[in-house]
Amino acid sequence: MTRAGTDLMQDCAAASRRLLAGAVPPRSAEDDGVARWWLPQSLSRGAAGIAVAHAVHGDTHQAHRWLTQAVAGGATIGDGCGLWFGAPAVAFAAATTNPDRYRTALARLDAAVGRLVRARLASAAARIEARTRPPLGEFDLVNGLTGLGAYLLLRDPNGPLLRDVLAYLVRLTEPVPADDDGGTDLPGWWTDDAPSVNSPIRGHGNLGMAHGITGPLALLALAARRGITVPDHATAIDRITSWLNSWQQQHPPGGMWWPKYVSLDDVRTGQPSQTSPGRPSWCYGTPGISRALQLAAIARGDQARQHAAEQALIRCVTDPAQLAELIDPYLCHGWAGVAATVRYAAADACTADLAAALPRLTAALLDTAGPTAGQPPGLITGTVGIAVTLHTITAETAQPWPTCLLIN
Repeated sequence: MTRAGTDLMQDCAAASRRLLAGAVPPRSAEDDGVARWWLPQSLSRGAAGIAVAHAVHGDTHQAHRWLTQAVAGGATIGDGCGLWFGAPAVAFAAATTNPDRYRTALARLDAAVGRLVRARLASAAARIEARTRPPLGEFDLVNGLTGLGAYLLLRDPNGPLLRDVLAYLVRLTEPVPADDDGGTDLPGWWTDDAPSVNSPIRGHGNLGMAHGITGPLALLALAARRGITVPDHATAIDRITSWLNSWQQQHPPGGMWWPKYVSLDDVRTGQPSQTSPGRPSWCYGTPGISRALQLAAIARGDQARQHAAEQALIRCVTDPAQLAELIDPYLCHGWAGVAATVRYAAADACTADLAAALPRLTAALLDTAGPTAGQPPGLITGTVGIAVTLHTITAETAQPWPTCLLIN
């Protein structure tokens, strides 16, 4: 489908309003499959994320309604919490909606998040002292210290706790003298976790934005762009960048891609077992990885690497074969994530190529954004994430919501 520029923007605005209006609380789990998926305190699939979406659209009344629903059962703080769930997610939603209105609530939430961060940092320090490898949930964006650091970058960028998180991420890039087959030959973020629930592989290096080392790279880069650095900050950025570049694969005609993860066998052979590009998603695909590499290059003032990252992204999002792998319209795995990533990458790009590709991606997103009935209404894995993306593409003002994906 082709649309003129004005028509495309009008279609985006209309679809965004329709999708947001269609977000309704799920019925009971007995009569609605979406209800079994629903977590009120979740940015990904709950009321907290829908509050963010209404705030982005300027409707603070509806945002407040959804925030109230998010905390109806209290705000969870504990092992299962992270940026996308629990007190940190509710805090992110409140801070995105109206930090002045929720000043008292945010003071309590910030204190709870601070205690959680300090506990996580202490646990990580003990793990490093014991010379063992980190679980993904220690450092990733969804559950770990990268996501909590992203919240601190939004809420308290000049505070000492953010610098403690950044110092931890720097330490994460240093090898762990673990008593295993990899030892110090493996990077410090190498995990003993399996790459997926049913995988027979034990131990891997994860390249994804959501759960892998690309998330820490993006946070380090975004902080550096704001002048917030810690000792060896640049060295850590360079270590991660070099490792990602070492696993970069060529894809005709002239494109590049990265595997979702590498195993110990892959390290030994120097070749990933994944033989072709996967789904071009924000969470694990070329869009998220190339955006993080672009941010890192900008932070380091490396125009050659910035250009390479942007070329990887433009080749990906103009390749019909790769785009055909997208299976849903949402932010995490689908078209909205691609469009949102390209929108922010284009704003920083050396050339106009990415900006030129955005209308076609936006039209494709509109074509996949069907009726909301029976669809999950979440922000990151649901319909309101599409609404937010379409609104963001048409908006001129800066917005804080992309911090939860670390794309801006």
